[in-house]
Amino acid sequence: MMSQEQNDLLTRVGPGTGAGAVLRLYWQPAALSEELMSARPVVPVNLLGERLVLFRDNEGRLGLIGRHCPHRGADLCYGRREDNGLRCPFHGWHFDRTGQCVEQPAEPEGSHMYKHIKAVSYPVIERNGIIFAYMGPGEPPPFPALDCFAAPENHVFAFKGLWECNWLQAMEVGIDPAHASFLHRFLQDEDPNEGYGKQFRDRAGNTEIPMTQLLREYPRPEIKVEETPYGLRLISLRHMKDGRSHVRVTNQIFPEAICIPMSNEMTITQWHVPIDDTNCYWYSMFTSFKKPVDKTTMREQRMKEHRLPDYAPIKNKRNNYGFNPEEQAKLTYTGMGLDINVHDQWAVEGLGPIQDRTQEHLGRADVGISRYRRLLLDAIGKVKKGEAGALPMRGDADATASIRGPISIDAIGKTDDWENVWRQADAGRRADCPWDAQT
Repeated sequence: MMSQEQNDLLTRVGPGTGAGAVLRLYWQPAALSEELMSARPVVPVNLLGERLVLFRDNEGRLGLIGRHCPHRGADLCYGRREDNGLRCPFHGWHFDRTGQCVEQPAEPEGSHMYKHIKAVSYPVIERNGIIFAYMGPGEPPPFPALDCFAAPENHVFAFKGLWECNWLQAMEVGIDPAHASFLHRFLQDEDPNEGYGKQFRDRAGNTEIPMTQLLREYPRPEIKVEETPYGLRLISLRHMKDGRSHVRVTNQIFPEAICIPMSNEMTITQWHVPIDDTNCYWYSMFTSFKKPVDKTTMREQRMKEHRLPDYAPIKNKRNNYGFNPEEQAKLTYTGMGLDINVHDQWAVEGLGPIQDRTQEHLGRADVGISRYRRLLLDAIGKVKKGEAGALPMRGDADATASIRGPISIDAIGKTDDWENVWRQADAGRRADCPWDAQT
């Protein structure tokens, strides 16, 4: 259990909050690149409790500024995109991509008032299908050489989805290795050859064992957690009856991302980004270590489960997540279909808008969650003391830029050699990788 004060400290993200101050020190996903692929590339962005508008100017450059006109608060999402900026339709005030007002056509001739008017603005950068924003003080940190950033654009597919809950409970489901044996339990196994683009549909560690079967038959993983320069590494060992062990390596990338194996070919790097205190988006980069990603297939798979323009899931609390008791008896543990995102969504939204952690009881299988909370509390304390440089990936710029991977993989090998099993499996995968992730 934790106190209500601690729970508030970890979950609230608006300006001036403890967790919000930490999150603002890192690049945050703000939108998918595809959201700006239209004749009028202007979209609303609600991020860390702030209302913003993202746009490309006439020269294709990105701008992220405050959503409400500094004049009388009109909504700039409906602004006219012209003259390399946005013009407010209310009184014609015009803003460039830095938020600077450059014209006030209703003011008297010769007025220089516009020079003193500037909307909130934040730097943005585009990486492999996601537009990131930096909302903190000072210079933003460099991007580390994570696989999802090191891979070429044709080997990465990006997508997002809306969850109606606090960001922290969304993030914590990704550092809970034990839940996969239950929440994502399939009572029947699909053909792994038909699992492209779907998590847990591959063979476990390049063996003939379907991943769904392994998770079902070995529900008590031995979980180890290690601190790393990027956050935490979680190693889950499922010791099999034949003297071998399944080793699953996942990661918590500070402050609110995870990196997990999706299949033998792909990994998922996923951020859990606060819209405000009670809603969040997950943003995922699916990175292929083999052939280029079939983006058409992967997008079609996910658009069957989501609707535009907000990428909200079709199955949700208003239709009971598609729950079917007959399916629960015969096919899946949840009875909520085959999309594991729906399972996770039900789990985290069911905790309430902000989970009441004063009532929870963590066990030994929750070691990753306990370690992460301590890491976040420590970071909040350091930022309050002015020691942001001591946070993961916020110190030396060269050291941050050199952070690679992280290794995220499933492998099977001898139990007494499990420490080498996953490293050798990753080395083999990278040796055949066409974009050479480690150079």
